[in-house]
Amino acid sequence: MRKLYVIGMGAGDPEHLTMQAVAALQRVDVFFVLDKGSVKSDLLALRKQICARYIPEHSHRFVEIADPVRDAAIGAYQARVEAWHGERVRLLEAQIASELGDDQVGGLLVWGDPSLYDSTLRILDQLIERGALAFEYEVIPGISSVQALAAAHRIPLHRIGGSLLITTGRRLAEDAAAHHDVVVMLDGELAFRRVDPDAFDIYWGAYLGTPRELLRRGRLRDVADEIEAVRAAARAEHGWIMDIYYLRRVALALR
Repeated sequence: MRKLYVIGMGAGDPEHLTMQAVAALQRVDVFFVLDKGSVKSDLLALRKQICARYIPEHSHRFVEIADPVRDAAIGAYQARVEAWHGERVRLLEAQIASELGDDQVGGLLVWGDPSLYDSTLRILDQLIERGALAFEYEVIPGISSVQALAAAHRIPLHRIGGSLLITTGRRLAEDAAAHHDVVVMLDGELAFRRVDPDAFDIYWGAYLGTPRELLRRGRLRDVADEIEAVRAAARAEHGWIMDIYYLRRVALALR
């Protein structure tokens, strides 16, 4: 039976891969990549560099799949994402059926960790539910951008006995009002502009684990403008940006 490995490849540094991930890489015959186009071609190049580094003696190949565009005509966010995932399911199913032999091993390289704000596992479960393609899969955890951010700033992500919320930019204004420590992912709209700038310190990072890594930290009021400017310049230069930040409420009495 076909087998797939869903491999967490870390936040960008090839040395983020665990020994378990390296062992899985060396078993893969075909890597399937949802290609986001020329703007993010360097993300595909990094995947190939990682494979060349850890599996130089193994015969493998890449199958690139054009990632479908989310249908902006679908107004509701949940429905729009579900439709997008449905297109991904159909594309991946067709490519696995045609490109991966019954006794071969496929690989899906996932940025960070497959469990955190990534759709790969949901898509594979939908493939299984469809019943047209028989396969099994195994998940290999990776270092997430959350961990990479904390390491880069040399900070813990919660207070003594406290809790941590991981959320998205879409939900930040609501979630920050009820939580003291918040990690924000998938924020393309600078949602930190919509929270009290005197109430939080921010720890921001972009392109974590790569030579392009950018870091900024400080009271939100003091560094928000700088982060916005640095972010805009980096995106204009590279054509894309992946960033993440941690908001820590100030003047919080520890219990």
